[in-house]
Amino acid sequence: MGTAKRQPWVVGVSGASGTPYAASVIRALLAAGEAVDLIVSRAARLTILDETGISFRDAHWRADLAAWLGSDRGLYDVRYWPAGDFAAGPSSGSYPAKGMLVVPATTGAVAGIALGLSKDLLQRVASVTLKERRPLVVCVRETPLNGVTLKHLVELDAQGAVVLPASPGFYAGGSTVRELVDFVAGRVLDAVDVPHSLYLRWEGELGAAARRTAGGDGAPAEGE
Repeated sequence: MGTAKRQPWVVGVSGASGTPYAASVIRALLAAGEAVDLIVSRAARLTILDETGISFRDAHWRADLAAWLGSDRGLYDVRYWPAGDFAAGPSSGSYPAKGMLVVPATTGAVAGIALGLSKDLLQRVASVTLKERRPLVVCVRETPLNGVTLKHLVELDAQGAVVLPASPGFYAGGSTVRELVDFVAGRVLDAVDVPHSLYLRWEGELGAAARRTAGGDGAPAEGE
């Protein structure tokens, strides 16, 4: 990257079910030429193991990340920060991050960020992102939601975060799990103006996405 200042997007992965959403977001960021700083919570390691069979280890994070993403393309511009490292670069407002994407976000992470608890590096960086007025997207993955969590989500919205539930839309013609996952990931990236081709966009024509998909003209999966 020469002498240009590295300005990454911080991707925080919490322990909610839905780690494929995070993998899709990371792949698309790298495909768009964006740098990524990655934080994986302790609970998220268990979820990754449960959902993919992959052990995510601090000492072998690069190989484990490549296995999780299904490719090592672009990993030269990924930095990994352990969730317990409060001295990590992104923990300071002076660190030149573009913003943060928390995907998926547990209700516990939502509460910690809304209340400014900073119980781990993920919550600390989210708090820094808010205080520095940088973009923060919180992709909450839980259902149903109780009143306490709804209040926390309203508080995050009031603080300037984008609250983006992991709620796939079907108007884009998605019919596979991968396509529905990519739809949510694409909406996360839309919220921070990162270009991608993860889903077919609505263009005001009823049934257009279904016809394009049936005709084999659907949007390619990112990186393919």
